[in-house]
Amino acid sequence: MESPEMSPPEIAKTRFKAPDTTLIIFSIIVLAAVLTWIVPPGAYQKAEMEVEGAGTREVVVPGTFETIERAETGMWPRVRHSVGMIFQAPILGFIDEDAAPIIAFVLFIGGAFAVLEKTGAITAALRRLVRASQRSKAIEMMLIPFFMALFSLGGAVFGMAEETIPFILIFVPLALALGYDSLTGAAIPFLGSAAGFAAAFFNPFTVGVAQGIAEVPLFSGAGFRMVLWVIITSVVIVFVMWHALRVQRDPAKSPTAELDRRKREEGMHLDGANDEFTGRQKAVLAVFFVGLVVLVWGVLPAEKGGMSWYIIEIAALFIAMGVAMGWIGGLGANQTSKSFMDGAKDLVSTAVIIGIARGILVVLQDGQVIDTILHGMASTLEGLGSAGAAMAMFGTQTAINFFVPSGSGQAALTMPLMAPLSDLVGVTRQTAVLAFQMGDGFTNMIIPTSAVLMGVLSLADIPWTKWARWIIPLQAFLFLLGLVVLFIAVQIGF
Repeated sequence: MESPEMSPPEIAKTRFKAPDTTLIIFSIIVLAAVLTWIVPPGAYQKAEMEVEGAGTREVVVPGTFETIERAETGMWPRVRHSVGMIFQAPILGFIDEDAAPIIAFVLFIGGAFAVLEKTGAITAALRRLVRASQRSKAIEMMLIPFFMALFSLGGAVFGMAEETIPFILIFVPLALALGYDSLTGAAIPFLGSAAGFAAAFFNPFTVGVAQGIAEVPLFSGAGFRMVLWVIITSVVIVFVMWHALRVQRDPAKSPTAELDRRKREEGMHLDGANDEFTGRQKAVLAVFFVGLVVLVWGVLPAEKGGMSWYIIEIAALFIAMGVAMGWIGGLGANQTSKSFMDGAKDLVSTAVIIGIARGILVVLQDGQVIDTILHGMASTLEGLGSAGAAMAMFGTQTAINFFVPSGSGQAALTMPLMAPLSDLVGVTRQTAVLAFQMGDGFTNMIIPTSAVLMGVLSLADIPWTKWARWIIPLQAFLFLLGLVVLFIAVQIGF
């Protein structure tokens, strides 16, 4: 019996396979190397500036941009250098001073969570939560808004970003147990904090640095930003809720349906009749939540009663938590050590992706084209009306964020130019900071140069292509909303 013939579209569909995330990032490295041949190198002079509440920052000096000579002038020396940089970039990305702590952070976080998982505490607690949601539709409907609002508050107050990575190991299994998908599980902590980060009212790493450089009173305009935070957080929650309920009704509509089926087969779920929740497991969870409280206290700025911790201190905290949870959970020294190493080993691919993604910026920095791109974009703002200039600032900051995904780094690079430029085009400096803030924040949800995003997706086992296609509608809506917000800000003289 002959099999029915397939139509050409069906044949094409069966043959197509989305490229691996690693391949996509490496392709962008190649494109970045090509860009260094097209864009002339240039540089601004730099100067150190004391920013209130944020310490000393190196900022560009407005009006000092000039093109510079390339180190390699001959054709073949340039070709050799470019090819060499393409293959060296992933390695240089690993040892980059900004990426290396994140890579170490991810590995040690994986170890600590493997210890937590080995105790059975988190699985037992989440099973209880799933049971409660099954008994009460109200509890189920409130889980996503509650946790997303909580993560958003963290992003708005203390710039929560890298700290969301470990929570992927909790919320993806929870989402699968509730009948949602991996996209929902990753979105709850990551998009929650990203929404708060983009509309922050007290974030010292974005609002604080940008306002300090722009010579705007520190954390002024908080009322306007709080309203913006409520709106942006609500929009993102509605987007995730709509997707989650749609997938719950029909799992086949999830872009990660096949991946999620495999995860459930491999045991990444919370089903089963075992509902035991021992005293040891409760004590382990108590240690875990006390550690999270210490984490929040540690990352707060010193002037707010915190310790101004960053990646290294947070990673050290999780190592200590892993040791304590293993001891209290009764694993013993050997089992705790083995679980820790197994967890770190499982995240090696995540660490590799973060290093390779950082290689994109390494290539652009080596080609000395980032300042040239910034100068060209800033020059286009002149001659526009005040509302148009504010919107153009937003677009410029959005584009720059691909090349400089660090919030404080982008503020130090762009605000010394945007602040005086805003005076010339009739835009208040407060509005210029707002344009930076949204331009820096929104695209953190999609750009492959973000180490946090790539770490989250790798940990959740979600290809970047699937995530990007899923989140593009939200990105488009947020961009349009940002334009409206800036128009209003200009009209009211914010």
